[in-house]
Amino acid sequence: MSAYRIIESFEQLAKSLGIKVRYEPTKPDEELPEAVGGLCRFKEEYILIINPNVPACEQIRTFVESLKSYELDQIYIKPALRELLDEVSK
Repeated sequence: MSAYRIIESFEQLAKSLGIKVRYEPTKPDEELPEAVGGLCRFKEEYILIINPNVPACEQIRTFVESLKSYELDQIYIKPALRELLDEVSK
């Protein structure tokens, strides 16, 4: 599965969990030279911010790190995505 397809599938999974996905460039600073994004809560909404300027592998890592805390055992997830999520959970 290509990186583009993995990202697209993670977007769909996030949306099915009620998470809005936004692609926003982040400003580098001294402590975080290239912030890749992450999950945040604003009012009653969960928003996953992804920096579109980082490589696809970093975008995928942001999805995995943000979604690994959700209870996903009872949800069908494509095997390639499940494998990525399981690797991080170990």
